[in-house]
Amino acid sequence: MKKIFLLMLTFGMLPVFLHAQDETVQNASIPKDAPVNVSVSDFKNNPRSNEIIVFRSSINAREYQGLTNDEGKFSIRLPAGAKYEIFILGFKDSTSYNVLDIPALQGNAYYKNPFSVDIQFQPSRTFILEDCNFETGKADLEPESYSVLDELVAYLNRKDDERIEIGGHTDNVGSAASNLKLSEDRANTVRDYLISKGIDPSRVEAKGYGMTQPIDDNRTEAGRAANRRTEVKLLD
Repeated sequence: MKKIFLLMLTFGMLPVFLHAQDETVQNASIPKDAPVNVSVSDFKNNPRSNEIIVFRSSINAREYQGLTNDEGKFSIRLPAGAKYEIFILGFKDSTSYNVLDIPALQGNAYYKNPFSVDIQFQPSRTFILEDCNFETGKADLEPESYSVLDELVAYLNRKDDERIEIGGHTDNVGSAASNLKLSEDRANTVRDYLISKGIDPSRVEAKGYGMTQPIDDNRTEAGRAANRRTEVKLLD
């Protein structure tokens, strides 16, 4: 999934603002971890709610995560003495774009002021449902397709303000009319499955595009396989 990032610090193309407050206070009763305030917005500074941000420790690969609220924010505490790779969790993938370093504390010191992680990003508006496959020439799902559709259900439950279009696409084998009908039937099969799992019907549209929007060369088997796909488009 492609995502666009705007970095305010010069870390390649990835815009994240990391402001570490170094002030420490001597106190033996305070745990050796650090408060971290996270803020997530789009390029127009509109808050992005229900975004999962993951921090992965360089010490033991342990992951800590938080979910942004309606203001696009959450707070978390992370053990000191590690670097944390920061991920935005998307549908079936996560994008890594920066590292937060929380130095180890000495003696009875503790972090008084929080670290701040301010993220601006815009997720891709379309993505392909990899491993969503159908029986040849039919709109019946192959058994392995249900796992990715269940992940889509979980995504829609988390992002409950989003509406989507399910787009069916075919290769160029057969007539244009038959491919259009097949793509419509396959898109509706996916839509019906999502609805059967509790997704509101008003949130899911289905559309068949037939062979009109290839993404690869139909002259090769690999190209035709790539063109036979189901895409998800965010509508809101």
